[in-house]
Amino acid sequence: MPMRVLSGIQPSGALHLGNYFGAIRQFLDLQRDYECHFFIASYHALTTQRDPATLRENIRDVAASYLALGLDPERSVLFDQADLPEHHELAWYLSVICSVGLLQRAHSYKDKIARGLEASHGLFAYPVLMAADILMYNADRVPVGQDQKQHVEIARDLAIRFNNEWGEILRVPEPYILPRSAVVPGLDGAKMSKSYGNTIDLFLEPKPMRKRVMGIITDSTPVEDPKDPDSCTVFILYSLFATDEERESMARRYRDGGYGYGEAKKALLAKIEETFGPLREKRQDWLKRTDDLEDVLARGAERARACAGPLLERIRDAVGLGARVR
Repeated sequence: MPMRVLSGIQPSGALHLGNYFGAIRQFLDLQRDYECHFFIASYHALTTQRDPATLRENIRDVAASYLALGLDPERSVLFDQADLPEHHELAWYLSVICSVGLLQRAHSYKDKIARGLEASHGLFAYPVLMAADILMYNADRVPVGQDQKQHVEIARDLAIRFNNEWGEILRVPEPYILPRSAVVPGLDGAKMSKSYGNTIDLFLEPKPMRKRVMGIITDSTPVEDPKDPDSCTVFILYSLFATDEERESMARRYRDGGYGYGEAKKALLAKIEETFGPLREKRQDWLKRTDDLEDVLARGAERARACAGPLLERIRDAVGLGARVR
């Protein structure tokens, strides 16, 4: 049996270049060699998204985007977390063995509070639900960037505690640090993030895409002067798309001088359109075929439940809440 890989993504808005080059591209590559479960983390999204219509739209958008980018629903399992309330049941079993101290050490909670989010129980207990997401499917590997490794470590800790308390039932997962994961800069040079409002969305139409790319912040070095490509956001973004020869060519033009940032931005814009323009149409097609999109998620939920259901029955029996003999 192939190794099982699990990953989730929050439906918090349009996918951007940081999502793609930081994670999604590598997730989709794993389909060739692993049994992959990809879920839309809609329960988690409620910590920040409270408008029902927007949340439903974002869930459909993430599903359509993944399918357009190359997720194969016959090979991989794509489902909405909200279709499996089993996640919450396992989260409760994990909660009763999870110490407050473990949650207080979670970096993501501290970061989000520092950014002004409400210090809710949902935000504080977020890592427990995430651990349930991982452990529910007996995942062997959980692909993450280096900054997300702690979430898998918490899941490992809780799996070990559970097994020590109730028997060897939960598989202890391994974090799989994505080998080609890139820290993608945003329009202002900081890490691309919806939280910072500096993103370049994957499927923007040509006019707004051009406005976005041409708005990337650069320094005031004159066109005729040499420039450092490695410190330029435009060059770093272009490098994500370019071949080695194309990258070297642009770097040389930066260093030689006589090459303006405006020209580099146009080259980046052409690469984005070449890569995501055709996929934009595929995504739109999926969004128009609402019934087909919902069918993919429904079939994914069935396949996910076939995996989660038997494990949850074993867990219920282990903790003493299994079916009683009448």
